[in-house]
Amino acid sequence: MNIVENTFKSEHIKPGILHIGVGNFHRAHQAFYTNALLQHEDQANWGICGVSLLPTDKKIVDGLRQQNLEYTLTVCGRNGQDEIYKIAALQELIAGYEDPGLVIAKIASDSIKVITLTITEGGYNLDKETGEFILSSEAIQHDLKNPSNPTTVFGFVAEGLRARKNLGKGGLTILSCDNLQHNGNTARKAFTAFIKAQDEALAAWVEQHVTFPNSMVDRITPATTEQDKQRLNQNSGINDLVPVYCEDFIQWVIEDNFIAGRPAWERVGVEFTDDVSAFENMKLSLLNASHTLLSYPSFLKGYRAVDQAMQDEDIVTLVRNFMDVDVTPYVEVPEGTDLDAYKQILVERFSNRAVSDQVSRLCFDGVSKFPVYIMPNVLHMLRDDKDMTRVAFLLAAYRHYLKYQVDETGQTYTVAEPWLTAEDKQLIESESANDFLELSAFKSADLKSSPEFTYQYETFATEIKEAGVTKVLQSILVKDASFQLN
Repeated sequence: MNIVENTFKSEHIKPGILHIGVGNFHRAHQAFYTNALLQHEDQANWGICGVSLLPTDKKIVDGLRQQNLEYTLTVCGRNGQDEIYKIAALQELIAGYEDPGLVIAKIASDSIKVITLTITEGGYNLDKETGEFILSSEAIQHDLKNPSNPTTVFGFVAEGLRARKNLGKGGLTILSCDNLQHNGNTARKAFTAFIKAQDEALAAWVEQHVTFPNSMVDRITPATTEQDKQRLNQNSGINDLVPVYCEDFIQWVIEDNFIAGRPAWERVGVEFTDDVSAFENMKLSLLNASHTLLSYPSFLKGYRAVDQAMQDEDIVTLVRNFMDVDVTPYVEVPEGTDLDAYKQILVERFSNRAVSDQVSRLCFDGVSKFPVYIMPNVLHMLRDDKDMTRVAFLLAAYRHYLKYQVDETGQTYTVAEPWLTAEDKQLIESESANDFLELSAFKSADLKSSPEFTYQYETFATEIKEAGVTKVLQSILVKDASFQLN
């Protein structure tokens, strides 16, 4: 197996980027791009200082430390050919749960010009109904009152920026790399709301010295199981404690709004633009929304790997109909993009057996994903009085997944929904399917205002419970086929 080695020496690299959230996606995406860029000698000041704030990340942190912060990345080709890269873009790794002061000092250091983030869709602490930052949460209140001993990303960044300001250091850029529409605007809202509540003078400084570009990121990167680890290490011949694997497709589009300089990522395939909106909308409403659409029916049918689910023609047809009929009318196509080819490539990517993404990963934290991936398009569909069959089916499947926690094969499972509210849990437990439409994830649209949608949804909820998701999906597809023939 060919392994792509690095041409740079770590001792020549200095961290200019501080990244918060050193998980698999960061290591397969931003670190991959940066590792390629560091092969250029004049980019040696753009290494990465990784920051981990959660004790749950300890396994990755310890594994990386034991191997000099280097790791292997296996890029799985749709043609069956894999490429293995040695990634050494991480030059430092700090754990905030071990020593908060080190993180704060690093944010304040002269060398750091860009802070990048992968803190998940739910990590921005915004109310799903109002879109406003939740100041009342216990962790946020702790950080507001204890600025020198933070526990949240907002507290750490605020204290680091305060140190920069007090030391007379220049500003920097905070670049979100999470799957959110207008993720830079979201990051700005969240961080400035926290900082304004804590320190008005710092908030004024941030307004003048910190920029928040929007960006669009794309690369399917599954979680790495122990079985994956053994397989990857056998193929590479390297005993990597924390290997990563991903698909061969990769994309990163960034709004070019960096106040303190930036890496020349365009040399390695990153696209810079004045407005990423069209790219964001296309990707979130087609790729991410389709992932959400297929996840719950697939899981309930007993599938645990996405590529296995995509061998099921009913699932593939559901996804294609959703993309073509429900989403495409509302997609602004970026200049030079062939939308039909883009959708076909998505189906190929979902079907990539070498990647074998986990359906459970797609199901994870649905209450944070629905407002971002599904509801914006639902608002358009309700406004235009569109057929809502597939959306109604998705919500019924999601309710069944959350409420009953047993699939069609009889296998039980545990739901992973860290951002459910107490009210959400009551709505899920309710015997009335109609109550579920008031879940916090759906608050941006008055779903009950459409009698036809409500009737479809309640019918599907009952039928899934009585007959199973497979038969309900088949009945939907029969109606779709009949409609297309007519």
